[in-house]
Parts: sequence; structure tokens; C-alpha cells
Amino acid sequence: MEPDSLSIDVAIQSALWSEAANIKSEAWIASQLAPLLGRQDIRLGELSIALVDDAKMATLNKYYREKDGPTNVLSFPADAPLLGDIVLSYETIKREASDKGVSFADHMSHLLIHGFLHLQGYDHQTHEEAAVMEALEITALEKLHIDNPYENTRLD
Repeated sequence: MEPDSLSIDVAIQSALWSEAANIKSEAWIASQLAPLLGRQDIRLGELSIALVDDAKMATLNKYYREKDGPTNVLSFPADAPLLGDIVLSYETIKREASDKGVSFADHMSHLLIHGFLHLQGYDHQTHEEAAVMEALEITALEKLHIDNPYENTRLD
């Protein structure tokens, strides 16, 4: 039987996240994912969020993806009742937000939604997959009054 609610556990693994105020709370994270939760294809369950620094993210990125350096978000799907883990790196998110001219909170919202969709089985390996996933992200972000992040850029 599939779970009928979303449970969020946040693990703050870097003191840098103290600068992020309410953005690291379970309630705020749930509010950012809320636009996706009414969809029939969205699985609910237990979601773990790890808030890390670039050093930890670089280690994870190298181990799991064989890529050097940090990335903004990693997702690790799991079987029900677990949804999986989303790992977010403070310095990379802060740098990218500044480079894009958007707020840290808006960029964080986008990456949470992006990571959550990966846990749901969405991907962006092909142009077709990317178009579907990006459309879902854009629609969810619009409901949060956040501008389309793909107008000028692409996520890695």
C-alpha cells in the first residue's frame, strides 16, 4: 500500500546553512513541494533532505556519479514507503543564485522540485525527457510565483 502523506526529515550537515533561516525547515520545504502533491503520478512517503557544503557534495558526486567537484542537487530514489534522499549544497546554490540574479530561496525551491521529480522517476537525459520534466518544474514554480528558470539556462 502506498503512503498517503509526505513526511520530511531535514538533516543539516553544514553550519553554512545557518545563513538560510527558515529555508531549512520541514514546513518550508513541504510548502515548496506542495504544487506537485496533487498530481496522480506523484508518490508520497518519507523524504530525507540533507543540507551539505560543497566539500561533502563533491565527495558524493565523485562516489555516485564519478564526476569531479560539487553539484547543486543530488537525488537518491528509494522504494516505498521511502521516497528517497535529496542532497543540496549551500555554496553551489548560493553561487548559482547570484550568477542567475535570483534569490537563494527561489533557486532552492527550483532545486527541491527538480530533485523531488527525480525521486518520482522523471529525468532529463533526452530532449523529450527534459521537456516533460522542465514543464512540470515551470508549472510548479509558477504556482509559487517563481519565474521560469529555463529561460536563459539549463540544469546540469
